[in-house]
Amino acid sequence: MKPARPSPTSWCAAAIVVVTTLSGSLVAAQSAPDGENGRYSMTPIPEGVLRLDTRTGTVSTCSKNGSGWACYAVPDERSALDAEIGRLQAEVEKLKGQLAAGPTVSGKIDEALPKSDPLKKAEPQAREPKVAEGDRKLEIPLPSDQDLDRAMSFLEKAWRRLIDMANRVQKDVSGRI
Repeated sequence: MKPARPSPTSWCAAAIVVVTTLSGSLVAAQSAPDGENGRYSMTPIPEGVLRLDTRTGTVSTCSKNGSGWACYAVPDERSALDAEIGRLQAEVEKLKGQLAAGPTVSGKIDEALPKSDPLKKAEPQAREPKVAEGDRKLEIPLPSDQDLDRAMSFLEKAWRRLIDMANRVQKDVSGRI
């Protein structure tokens, strides 16, 4: 006996059965509820369930109360951060516009201040330390010749008095011996 050969019509019938089966499973997958389609991702937490919507990215906490399950959206910190970033960017643009408009500082001059001559004698009334505008360093005026003469005469008088006192002490000590 010879094996029977399948007829072309049986091949067509088998192909139709396979196609209908596959298309039926595709239609069933598309019409499945959102929970079965993978839209939500659930994670158990002590208060209930944490639900992530994979399409929108919103997060909710779901808990069971007396009337059933209730889900409440978790506050989105990202929106608060985005709002603050937007506010700061607007402020930066405003400040850039103010800088571009021109100087708003009052009392500012464009030319440099003249430097004082360090060898120039200081005036007698200007004895207090001064602060230079450009450098912001403390400038102490040097003493004049008159100031040096007064200091030297004070030291000479103090030295003479010290020597006189030492001589008196020596005479007193030698007189008693």
